[in-house]
Amino acid sequence: MSRDQKPSFDEMHGEDGSIRAAYAGYSDWFDEQDPQALRKKHREAEAFFRRTGITFNVYGQDEAEERLIPFDPVPRIITAQEWRRLSRGIEQRVRALNAFLHDLYHRQEIVRSGRVPEWLLRGNAAFLPNMCGFTPPGGIYTHITGIDLVRTGPNDFHVLEDNARTPSGVSYMLENRETMMAMFPELFTRVKVAPVSNYPRRLARSLAACAPPAFDGKGKPAIAVLTPGIFNSAYYEHSFLADQMGAELVEASDLRVIDGRVQMRTTRGYKPLDVIYRRIDDDYLDPLTFNPESLLGVPGIMDVYRSGGITIANAPGTGISDDKALYSFMPDIVEFYTGEKPLLPNVETWRCMEPDALKYVLDNIADLVVKEVHGSGGYGMLIGPTASKREIAKFVQKLKANPQNYIAQPTLSLSTVPILAKKGLSPRHVDLRPFVLMSPNGIDITPGGLTRVALKQGSLVVNSSQGGGTKDSWVLEE
Repeated sequence: MSRDQKPSFDEMHGEDGSIRAAYAGYSDWFDEQDPQALRKKHREAEAFFRRTGITFNVYGQDEAEERLIPFDPVPRIITAQEWRRLSRGIEQRVRALNAFLHDLYHRQEIVRSGRVPEWLLRGNAAFLPNMCGFTPPGGIYTHITGIDLVRTGPNDFHVLEDNARTPSGVSYMLENRETMMAMFPELFTRVKVAPVSNYPRRLARSLAACAPPAFDGKGKPAIAVLTPGIFNSAYYEHSFLADQMGAELVEASDLRVIDGRVQMRTTRGYKPLDVIYRRIDDDYLDPLTFNPESLLGVPGIMDVYRSGGITIANAPGTGISDDKALYSFMPDIVEFYTGEKPLLPNVETWRCMEPDALKYVLDNIADLVVKEVHGSGGYGMLIGPTASKREIAKFVQKLKANPQNYIAQPTLSLSTVPILAKKGLSPRHVDLRPFVLMSPNGIDITPGGLTRVALKQGSLVVNSSQGGGTKDSWVLEE
């Protein structure tokens, strides 16, 4: 813990050890359970995850490339009142992000106003000039967004990151709930929890509402999930969502551009698609427009897209909104497009490319978290309070050599929720990723989301790639 850090907020227990209101019903149930029986069910859940194939790949590690994401059976619980407040802040932020992206690829009013500097776009690989002057069907860029939240107090939630490129993790949210209901059905009769199982139907409905001009309006729009293939770290999720939505799961080899439409190979010939939920990055989407060596994309799909023949979700070019340097301008972005102060604050952020900020970060690096601007998954970051002197020295050299590639933030006291440990309940740090759907019909926020938990005692790193696990996230009904 850094010198200025407060003790972590315990979401289950008050300072006097009492049970907080959110956990009252769960605590009563837990006290009635046999600890050995709970641990047995926990082992059964892990075996189920393994049989079902709920795994992910870890890149850059030769040993144990495919791993089981650890699941903890103690839910993270949020009251209905807390969720209402969070939902308002999440909706405000997603609306601002979508408006910002439209502006960025059109008049760039926010840049002209001086609220966002032009250098953020210049040379930024996530900014796609190909999208300039083009408006996606329905004006929607951020069809699916994951907003990473951290809690530091009873009423203190902060946005840690925005994920609008290809946000992942929703399949684990759904599987965690299904597993909890299978293991403890009686618990859900005692504690009323908002459902999440209808997310795939809501996703399909939201994507269908974004059908392109070429859709003839007859029947339902044809939707497909475009995956890089079985070796991708999130392939399980791609196949899971396609199955649950009743959509097709396709790879680039299944698709061709025919008569100005993106068409899918079937046993009866080629069939036009209307909406593609793509799970590949921009650079691989179209070898004729982006990376010519890509085998994962569809040659010519960008031409079809710009002519109104297909909807791509999320829209190409949304990745710039995930940029961690841009994140530091989000309070200005929210106010510029909504006329309101942000309901959910950012975490204080230092942009290392600015000389004064770089000096502060170098002087205080042992107390800060330093992140790559384009990094994700917990890679390429330094957590100063837990880093060795050697690790800090290496990062100091990286910062001096390439300061524009990094931002820094204080080491937050992330809230804790209990996990089922060998000796009973034990607190661990968590974050929360709610999933947001956007279409011309409005914004739809699934109640809860994916809670990621740092399973190592004292650790602040919740990413599954770095040893974290997941929990079921409950939003209590009124």
